[in-house]
Amino acid sequence: MTAIASLAADAAARASDVVYVAAGPSEGGVLQDTSLWVLLAFLAAAALLARAGVHKAMSQGLDKRARGIADEINEARKMREEAQELLAAYQRRQREAEEEAAAIIEQAKKDAKRMAAEAHEKIQAQTERRAKAAEDKIARAEAQALAEVRSQAADLAAAAAGEIIRERMDAGAQAAFIDKAIAGIRQQAN
Repeated sequence: MTAIASLAADAAARASDVVYVAAGPSEGGVLQDTSLWVLLAFLAAAALLARAGVHKAMSQGLDKRARGIADEINEARKMREEAQELLAAYQRRQREAEEEAAAIIEQAKKDAKRMAAEAHEKIQAQTERRAKAAEDKIARAEAQALAEVRSQAADLAAAAAGEIIRERMDAGAQAAFIDKAIAGIRQQAN
């Protein structure tokens, strides 16, 4: 016997006891008591529902609902695990990005130091080249000035010697001697 039928039979037995006690020795009899008719209608409805298999349909519906809830719980659990994996992956990517950014910054600092050192070396080399060029230019200017002074001094000395010789020598000997002396002085000066 099914669970509903046994419950219905138990309820009917209790109800008949209640009806019998409540009716007592009444004058109208048991058939005129409305409680008995309500009980019989309830039992008939319960029997019809049990015969139609409503309890099986209800049980299957509840089982189906329980399976659906279990499936939803499993799906939610899977989604939670996937979300945790995604979170872990994003956190790992964030750490990697931070490490990469730190490495890039460190490399940039090293490159900046290297470039500053190279620039300092280039500036120092350029300064040395310019100083050397200036020294060379000064030395050339000194040499040129000295050559000019020597040339002017030789010309003045030749002119002075020519004057002295002219005063002391006669005109014919003077000219030959002066020309020879001037040529000799010029060769020595250059």
